[in-house]
Parts: sequence; structure tokens; C-alpha cells
Amino acid sequence: MTDVRIVEVGPRDGLQNEKQIVPTATKLALIGRLAAAGLRDIEATSFVSPKWVPQMADHADIVKSLHKHAGVTYPVLTPNLKGFEAALAAGASEVAVFAAASEGFSRKNINCSIAESIDRFIPILEVAGSVGVKVRGYVSCVVGCPYDGTIEPKDVANVAARLREIGCYEISLGDTIGVGTPASVLRMLDAVANDVPVEYLAGHYHDTHGMAIANIYASYQFGLRTFDSAVGGLGGCPYAKGATGNVATEDVVYLLEGLGCETGVDLAAIREIAAWIKAAVGRP
Repeated sequence: MTDVRIVEVGPRDGLQNEKQIVPTATKLALIGRLAAAGLRDIEATSFVSPKWVPQMADHADIVKSLHKHAGVTYPVLTPNLKGFEAALAAGASEVAVFAAASEGFSRKNINCSIAESIDRFIPILEVAGSVGVKVRGYVSCVVGCPYDGTIEPKDVANVAARLREIGCYEISLGDTIGVGTPASVLRMLDAVANDVPVEYLAGHYHDTHGMAIANIYASYQFGLRTFDSAVGGLGGCPYAKGATGNVATEDVVYLLEGLGCETGVDLAAIREIAAWIKAAVGRP
């Protein structure tokens, strides 16, 4: 039984910003290897418009072709009801929706205000609830934004509380541009936890300034037990210039096991997968 949960976002958040198109077969092989290494939550793809994120154009093929491992969930990102309906038609059994704590980022990323973005999710949650599909919520820019600068913790708390209110089973708090430090992350968590119990929260930290592992450690001490990561530290946000990759799954596993946690993940296997996928996408 694992006492810390790692949500692997490499196949989606990790590959969405690659310059060259990654073949569907490579993505499917990556997902399969990650499941075989012990990861139990693997974000598979995103049902966004290929016009905006061409790397995810094969989303339906990914979901339909997945070799599903027992006990593994394969959530997909859905920005609106149209994306959700496409994901459902392809066979998705869990989805994620994403809002921002920054008005500037929300308008740049999905061309609407924060309030409008959450209103768009309400019909998704209603339909999802009626068909037994779980919905996870993401909050972007929980510490800083490339357009609005420093984000107030109360603004993050308001968005997280609203997502929980409309029915998201978990809220992942994303330091999208990787500017957080343990001090700023803890200030944010303290505010959010006043409105959303800590057991419903997850940490999603990018590693722009090498602080992601420190932020995970601080969040773990605060009480979080779910963390997002990408094998090999792949990733970066198309709408956040200069943002580097997610924290590497292998580093997160190493940290948590060093703290005495049981992750259920084979560290040696994850390191091999990291080397393989980096070679596959031409990263050093």
C-alpha cells in the first residue's frame, strides 16, 4: 500500500511543448513503461484543439489504443465540454480541468476570465457525475504569473475552493513558471488549506530555478501526500515563456523514499525510462 501518490504527467504535460511531433507509438510505449514501473496515475493526453497544441492531436488514438493495466488510471485534460465529450467518446474514465489563479494567464491561455473558465466546467462536472467519470482540477500560476507577477495566496484559495465546490475530487496546485520557494509555497498552502482540506490537495511544481524538490519537501511537511511529476523532468508550458520542465519523477521518488515513504514505484526502472524518452525526443 502506498502512502504517497505520484501523478505522472509526462505523456501530457511533459510532451505538449516538444518542438517535434512525438509519434503516437512512442507515447503509448512511454505510458506502458510507466505503468509497468509502478505508477498508478498516468496523465495520458489532452483533448485540446490541435490548432493550439499540435503535439496532442492524436488524443483520441492514444485513449483508444491504450493497453490498460489493472489498477492504473489514465486521466486526460479537457478544457471545455466539447473536449470532454470527445474524451468520453474515446473511452476516457477520468478527466482533468484547468483554471488559473491569474487573470492574465487565464486570458492568455484559454481566452476567458477565471470566473468564465470555471463556469465552463460546471456542465462537464454535471455530465461526468452522471456517467461515473472522476474530475480532477488544476490551478495554474499559484505563486507567480508571467503576465501578472506575484499571485496573492487568497486568490489561489478562492479558485481552489470553487473547483472543489463544483465537484473536483482533487485540486492540483501548479507553480507553472517555477518561481516558488518553500516560503512562498507554504504561504500559498496555508491560505488554500483554510478553504480546502489538505487531503484534497496535490502539488505540481516546475523546476525553473531548481526549487521543485525543496517545494515538495516543504509541502510534504505541510501535509500533502499527492505530487505531480514528469519522468526525466520533461515539460514546460506553451503559454509561460521561459518555464522549464516539471520536477523529475525519479527525483521525487528518491526524495520520498528517503523520507521513509512507500511510493510503489521502481526507481531504477524510472531512471531507465527517463534516459529512453529523452533520447527518443532528442533531449540531452
